[in-house]
Formats: sequence, C-alpha cells, structure tokens
Amino acid sequence: MTAQTTDVSATKVKELRELTGAGMMECKKALVEAGGDVQKAIDELRKRGVTKGAKLSGRVASEGAVTSYVHMGGKIGVLLEVNCETDFVGRSPEFGDLCRDIAMHIAAAGPRFVRREEVPADEVARERDVLAGAEDIKSKPENVRDKIVEGRINKFYEEICLLEQPFVKDPSIKLQEMIAQAQAKIGEKIDVRRFVRYQLGEGLEKRSDDFAAEVAAQTGL
Repeated sequence: MTAQTTDVSATKVKELRELTGAGMMECKKALVEAGGDVQKAIDELRKRGVTKGAKLSGRVASEGAVTSYVHMGGKIGVLLEVNCETDFVGRSPEFGDLCRDIAMHIAAAGPRFVRREEVPADEVARERDVLAGAEDIKSKPENVRDKIVEGRINKFYEEICLLEQPFVKDPSIKLQEMIAQAQAKIGEKIDVRRFVRYQLGEGLEKRSDDFAAEVAAQTGL
C-alpha cells in the first residue's frame, strides 16, 4: 500500500484535482482506492458527489456554440449545438476543442439521438420484442431472458445514443464521461443539446424507389 500511495501522491493527485475540482485529500484517497487509475478515481469521486461536475448538474446552460464539422472530403457533415453557462467559456479554445471532438465523433460513429430519453417509446418496444423473440433467448428461463434482453437493450442504446457511445478517440470512456471530465476542468455545466448529421447520397435510393412505386401505382405498370 505504501508504494501505491507514493505512486499517486504527486502527479496523479494534481491531474485528478484539475479534472474534478475535488480536494487534495479526496483525490489522493480515491486514487489509492482505484490503484492509481485516474478514470476509476474520477468515477469514485462522482459517486460520492464531490466533483465540480456533480455540483453543476442543476445549473442552467444557455450559452455555448454551434459547431460544424466536415469529414471525408465533404461526404459527411455535422452541425452541433453544445451549451455552457457563460459566453466567456463558449468562446474559449478549450470549449471549442471539446465541440470539435464531439462533432468529429458524430461524423464517425453516426448516432441518431443525443440521449436515451429521446428514443421513441414505440421504437424501444419494437426492439425489445425482437430481442425477446431471438432463438438464443427463447429457451432460457424467464428471469434469465429478462436480464439478457435488458443487457441487449442497453447495447441498443449504446449504438444509437451519442452520450452512451465509446468515444472514438478513446474507446475506454463513453462520451458522457469525456464531457464530464471537460465539465469539471472548465468549471461550468456543459450540455449537448442537438445535432444534425448529413451523409452524401443518404436516402436518395429510397426516394427513387418510392417515386418508381408511385409511378407504377398511377400507370398500372
């Protein structure tokens, strides 16, 4: 334990304090308990509610920026609105870098929603029905089936919800954790409000098929 304490007593404690705004002793204790792992220590501090990020959750973020990002030589584009509390932070380089990272992630990972609360209830119900009817689940006991389905529903959310996706630049953390770290460092509430993702040619084939079907219905061909 002594070697572990020495290992986290300087550089890592300073890093954790800058990321979370928690007190020196709280940071040191969290790091010792996490075996020197900074991300695990952040999670521990968040559970205890001693990070700046935890205290900021109830505040209003009405400033911020709209960021654009174009990827693959103009084939994918993203418009993203991220809110913070003050115009000063909204114009800062750190906030701009954060917004660009999020927009780049959206371009690469293609989420459909910001958070799971935005997913239509009927879509979740339909996905749940499909999962429950899968061949590898039907033979399981009912209590086991429910747990498996719930686990796959969480995976479904991870695939389509921005905040639950692994960050493309660091898959060891999710977007919501990356944003929480930035929020603690910046010292203001940060909220991803909305985004639009465009992909060149997306939907054109479907519209063409719809038009052909309409012509066929009108002409009897």
